[in-house]
Amino acid sequence: MIEIRGLTVRYAGTTVLDIPETTVPDAAVTYLLGLNGTGKSTLLRCVCGIIAPATGTIHVDGTRVRAGHSTPAGLGMHLDHRAFDPHHTARRHLRWIARARGLAPDRVAEVLDTTALTEVADRRLGQYSLGMLQRVGIAAALLTRPHTLLLDEPLNGLDIAGIHWMRGLLRELADAGTCVLVTSHLLDEAERNADRVVVLGPGQLLADAPLPEFLRAHDATRLEDAYLCVTNGHPS
Repeated sequence: MIEIRGLTVRYAGTTVLDIPETTVPDAAVTYLLGLNGTGKSTLLRCVCGIIAPATGTIHVDGTRVRAGHSTPAGLGMHLDHRAFDPHHTARRHLRWIARARGLAPDRVAEVLDTTALTEVADRRLGQYSLGMLQRVGIAAALLTRPHTLLLDEPLNGLDIAGIHWMRGLLRELADAGTCVLVTSHLLDEAERNADRVVVLGPGQLLADAPLPEFLRAHDATRLEDAYLCVTNGHPS
């Protein structure tokens, strides 16, 4: 579970993110939606302790997140598909992370299998497609068997089969009790798989509700219509 209270982030004196309060629950897939520049990635980086907020608190599974300190043990994350050494193989990359986090080496083989990378695990990452790099990042996020999982645009670069696989993986994790928070611009996919949606406008919280409740509040049957309504992209 992620608990955010009184969170503000400022750059050069300008407030770029202001979230009075929200809770991302366990056992659910929550989609974080919003246009580019509305603060989605900034929020995930605050939750991970990469960015220090100007004010407010964040707790992950009851542990307060403090920027620059160690990552909460139950938190897994994939925030950037470019954060790889192209000369490493997937297996080497995952083994390095496992050692750094004090995990058993056997776990690497398990996540390679989960993400369907076993057959290409010894190929250099520089030869991987974007979709394959996304799978490596997801494998790394799963190494700790996280209770809270953050994924920033994980569907980018995935083909239809990959998106179908991702949908099933997120649902399986949530059904097992994991708190899953995903950013995406693919509203159709969010509509298929979200239990809850959080919508950001320019630096502020516009909506935070279970998907059925969000749709009812805007007299909509499609997520796209409700999203456009709350973001003023289309008249209600």
